[in-house]
Amino acid sequence: MRTPAQIAGHPIHPMLVTIPIGLWVFSFVCDLVARQSSTPEDWSMVALYSMVGGIIGGLAAAIPGLIDLLSLRDKAIKKTALTHMGLNLVIVALYAINAWTRSAGVVSPSVSLGLSVLAIAMLLVSGWLGGKMVYEAGVAVHATEAAEAPRGGSWESGRAAPPSRRATAGFGGERAMASDSSGPRTGREGGAAATRPAAGERPRE
Repeated sequence: MRTPAQIAGHPIHPMLVTIPIGLWVFSFVCDLVARQSSTPEDWSMVALYSMVGGIIGGLAAAIPGLIDLLSLRDKAIKKTALTHMGLNLVIVALYAINAWTRSAGVVSPSVSLGLSVLAIAMLLVSGWLGGKMVYEAGVAVHATEAAEAPRGGSWESGRAAPPSRRATAGFGGERAMASDSSGPRTGREGGAAATRPAAGERPRE
């Protein structure tokens, strides 16, 4: 199911979502390290910057995601996409609140960590819905076009034969060579071998 937000056939939204996911998970890891570190302020600052970077990346990924969502026609798929988008917007809002409260210092580190845990849990659900659309409904997957494309000009045309075929051909060739060497000979060599007398035997006239 081809979607409009793409570059050279590659959908943009799945490429961009890895940025906020990675930054938000790293922010959560920094919070955990800060609780055991001798310099928690440094790790908390890194967690805050990672969180803000994830917010920017999430908003950037939302633009092509919205374009893809508007192109969907199937009602069931569109319902899942709307739920996916709604969860993502709530996640971005939670991280925005989390970042503001951290910078203002109005909540304790435990509250900030709790907001991150809640956002990560919602991120898992949102990612599961995104995977459902891709792997079950085929959203942004161009399988039909790839199957109908001729293989002559594709990169697969230059691939070597599978190992199983090469092995079969090799074994068949060896069997054929063995059968040729053990079978009856024909032609000049075969005739000479057939008429040559054995040792101690008188030649036939």
